Amino acid sequence: MGLLLKIFIPLLGAALAFYFYSAPENFNEEMLRGKRVLVTGASSGIGEQMAYHLARMEAHLLLTARTEAKLQKVVERCLELGAASARYISGSMDSPTLPEEVLREAENTWGGLDMLILNHIGQSGFTYFNGDVGRVRKLMEINFVSYVALATAALPMLKESEGSIVVVSSIAGRIAGPFTAPYSATKFALDGFFSSLRQELIIDKVNVSITLCILGYINTESAVRAVSHVIPDTPAPKEECALEIIRGAALRRREVRYPPRAVSGMLLIRSWAPEFLESVIRNSYHVENIRR
Repeated sequence: MGLLLKIFIPLLGAALAFYFYSAPENFNEEMLRGKRVLVTGASSGIGEQMAYHLARMEAHLLLTARTEAKLQKVVERCLELGAASARYISGSMDSPTLPEEVLREAENTWGGLDMLILNHIGQSGFTYFNGDVGRVRKLMEINFVSYVALATAALPMLKESEGSIVVVSSIAGRIAGPFTAPYSATKFALDGFFSSLRQELIIDKVNVSITLCILGYINTESAVRAVSHVIPDTPAPKEECALEIIRGAALRRREVRYPPRAVSGMLLIRSWAPEFLESVIRNSYHVENIRR
C-alpha cells in the first residue's frame, strides 16, 4: 500500500495542483511594497523566511516571537534586505495581554495594519497521547485562542485598510494522524473558526480576506527534530513555503496548500477512502522509534 500511495498521490496531486493553480495570477512583489505586516512566530522557521521575503518586497514589518535575541537578529537582517521598517516585540502567546500589546504597537507606530500573519505554535512533540489534559489546554491557548485574540484585536484596523488575515495551519488540521492528538486538535480548531469567520465577513460585506495555509512536512528545524525519526518523507523547503504563503496572501486566496501536489492528493484521498489513507499513513511510519 505504501508503494501504491507513493505513486498515486503525486499523480493525483499534480492534477489537482494544475486545476487549482494553473489559472493566471498576477502576483507582483510590488503588491507588498509599503504594506504594514505583522508576523508572529518570526524568529525562526517559516516565520523567519516570510519576514525576509517581505523585507525584500519593502514592507513595513512588526515581528513577534518568544526569543528576543533571535528576533533582534531577524530584524537586523530584514533592514539589510530592504524592509521599509522593521521592529519587534518579544513574548509568549500564552500571555493574555500580548495580543493587545502587539496590536497597540502596530496602531501607534503605523496608524493601522494591512496584513496579519498568524504563524506561531507551542511545542507539542510527536508521541502517544499520555493523558496530560493540562498540556492540551496550554497548547490550545497558544495555537488557537491567541490566534483568535490577535485576529479579533486586529479586525478594526484590517477593516479600515481592507486587509488580510493569514492563518498558517497544517495538514494535521484536516487529516488526523497518530502521535499528534493535541497539536491536531488545535489545527482543526483553527480551520473551523476562521472558515466560519470568513463567511460572516462575506455576509457583512467586509472586505477582509482570510487565507488558510495547509502545510505538509516542511524542513524547519523544529519539525525535522520532532518527526524525522518517524516519517521517512523528505521535507519541503521552508523558503519556498514562505514565499507561497505570501503569494497566496497577496492574491487574497482562500487557501494555500504546500507542497501542493502532496497535500491536495492526500485531501482528495481522504474524501474518497479515509480508512485506506489512515492505514497507509500508519504503515508508513517508523512506529518502533516512538517512545511512550
